[in-house]
Amino acid sequence: MRSHYCGQLNETLVDDQVTLCGWVHRRRDHGGVIFLDMRDRDGIAQVVVDPDTEEAFATADRARNEYVLRITGRVRPRPEGTENPNMPTGMIEVLAKQVEVLNTAATPPFQLDEHGKVGEEVRLKHRYIDLRRPEMIDKLRLRSRISHNVRAYLENQGFLDIETPILTRATPEGARDYLVPSRTHAGSFFALPQSPQLFKQLLMVSGFDRYYQIAKCFRDEDLRADRQPEFTQIDLEASFVEEDDIMGITEEMIRGLFHEVLDVELPSFPRMAYSEAMSRFGSDKPDLRIPLELTDVDDLMSQVDFKVFSGPATAVDGRVAALKVPGGAELSRKAIDEYTKFVGIYGAKGLAWIKVNERAKGLEGLQSPIVKFMENVVDQLLERLDAQDGDIIFFGADKTRVVNEALGALRVKLGEDLDLYTQAWAPLWVVDFPMFEADDAGRLHALHHPFTAPSCSPEALKAEPAAALSRAYDMVLNGTELGGGSIRIHDQSMQRTVFDVLGIGEDEAEEKFGFLLDALKYGAPPHGGLAFGLDRLVMLMTGAKTIREVIAFPKTQSAACLMTDAPGEVNAEQLKELNIRLRQKAKPETAGE
Repeated sequence: MRSHYCGQLNETLVDDQVTLCGWVHRRRDHGGVIFLDMRDRDGIAQVVVDPDTEEAFATADRARNEYVLRITGRVRPRPEGTENPNMPTGMIEVLAKQVEVLNTAATPPFQLDEHGKVGEEVRLKHRYIDLRRPEMIDKLRLRSRISHNVRAYLENQGFLDIETPILTRATPEGARDYLVPSRTHAGSFFALPQSPQLFKQLLMVSGFDRYYQIAKCFRDEDLRADRQPEFTQIDLEASFVEEDDIMGITEEMIRGLFHEVLDVELPSFPRMAYSEAMSRFGSDKPDLRIPLELTDVDDLMSQVDFKVFSGPATAVDGRVAALKVPGGAELSRKAIDEYTKFVGIYGAKGLAWIKVNERAKGLEGLQSPIVKFMENVVDQLLERLDAQDGDIIFFGADKTRVVNEALGALRVKLGEDLDLYTQAWAPLWVVDFPMFEADDAGRLHALHHPFTAPSCSPEALKAEPAAALSRAYDMVLNGTELGGGSIRIHDQSMQRTVFDVLGIGEDEAEEKFGFLLDALKYGAPPHGGLAFGLDRLVMLMTGAKTIREVIAFPKTQSAACLMTDAPGEVNAEQLKELNIRLRQKAKPETAGE
C-alpha cells in the first residue's frame, strides 16, 4: 500500500511520486491550504493539500488527529524560509494528489505531543496509543537493534540459540515462582522459570558447548519501583571455560554493542572484590562516576563515650563509617533533614553530620550537634578524611548491613542531586563474592544461587562455609548490575556439599534436583555463564528513567496490566477442571497502583 515510510523522505526524492501510509500527527489549515503532518514508525513528513485537488482537499478537510490515511503525491522542496533543519524530513514536503481515509479515530485520551502532562497510569491503560509516540518508537527500535547485535555477536562466537522450557518445576532461585496448575496432573503445578539456569547447565552436560537465548523469565517478587514480574534475559553458557573466558567474551560483546549502537567507546572495566566494593561504596554495584567513598572510623569511634557510635563500633556485626562531601557545607538544614528521612528508608535511625567551616579554628570551626561527643578523636577524624573547609561529613552507625545500604544509597543520591558525576560511563566487574550470606536467624543462603562453584574444596567449604568465596562475577555499569554469572558446579560431590551447607537434606535434594545430580554423574564438563538483564541494558542505553519505558507492554508496580485488566478472574468451570477452589475473591485493582 505504501512506497516509502514517512521518515525515509529526503531531497534525493524531489519530483518523485510517493505513497505514504500512517497517522495524522497534526492537522493545520493555513488560508485554505491544509497541512498534514503524517507519522509512521520511521518519522514524520509534511503533506500539503491544495484546494485545486478538490477530492483530496475535501478528504483532508475532514481528517483529524490519529486518522489513518493513505496519501499519494509528489515530493518537492519546501519553500525558502519554511525549511525545518531540526526534522530529518524538514527540507522537503509532499504535494498530495490523492488522500484516502483508511480508518477514522476517536479523540485520543491524550495528545501524543503532550505526553509529559499525562499520568503513567493513563499511558499504560492506553499503551497502544502511547507506543505511537516517536520517543517510544525510538526506544523499542533501539531495543531491536541491541537484540540483533547481541545475536550476531554470540553466533559469530559459536553460540547456538536454543530454547528452554517455559513450563518447568519450582526451584529455589531467590524469589517466588509463578505457579501454573496442571489439568492433566490433578494437584500438581508447573512453575514459570525464574531463569533457564538448570536447563542451560544440562545443555552443557549434553555437549552443546556454547548456548545462548534471549529468554523470558518470571519472578513473583514483592512490590518494587523498577521490577517487572516478567522480564527478558540475554542468557549464555559455555563449556571448558574459566572466569576470564566468560568475562572476556561478554565484555567484548558490551563494548561492541555500545560502539555499534551508540558510537560510544566504553572505558576500561576494572575488577573489584566484593569486600572492597562494600567497604568503599556500601554497594556491590557501585557507581564509579561518583567520587565519594565511605571511610571506616570504627577504631576512632570505639574511643568515644557516645553509645550511638561506640556501640556499633565495638559490635561484631556493627560498623561506623563516614562519607565526606566536598563543598557540602553549603547544604541547608532543610536539605540535611531530607537526607535524614531518605536514609531512614534503609533502616538508619538517623544521620549524624559535621560541617567543616574553618578547620584551622579547631572545634570552633566545626558546626555539628554531635561534635561535642567526639572531642578526643575529632582531629584524627578530620585528618583521616582529609577534610577541607567547606566540606560536610555524614556518619552511619548501626549494623553493617544498615550502614552499607543507607550510606551507599545516600552516596548515589548526593551524586545525582549535586551533579558530582565525573564521566558518562563507568563499567566494572565485581568479583570474589561470598559463597553464602546469613539471614537474621543465622541460616545460610546462597548469595547468587546454589549452583555457583566455590573457590575452595568441598572439605574447606564444609569446614568454614561463611568464609568461602564463590567463582561469581557481576558486570556493573553506572551503578546498575547489567549481568551476573559464575563458574558452575560440575562435580556431584561438590553440589551435594553445597546442598548440605544450605540445609537441603539428601531426600529433598533428590526430590527437587535429582535430575541435575544424576546428570552430573555422566561426564559433566567444567562450565560457566552469565545472564544480562536486557530491559536494564536498554534502559541505560536509551537514557530512560524506568524499565517500563523500554518494554512494549509492561506491568504496574503491583504486577497488573491496566490495558488488559490482568490478572483477572476465571469462571467456575475452568477452576473445576484444574481442581482449584478459591478461598477468597480477588480484590479489585486500584488504577494508580
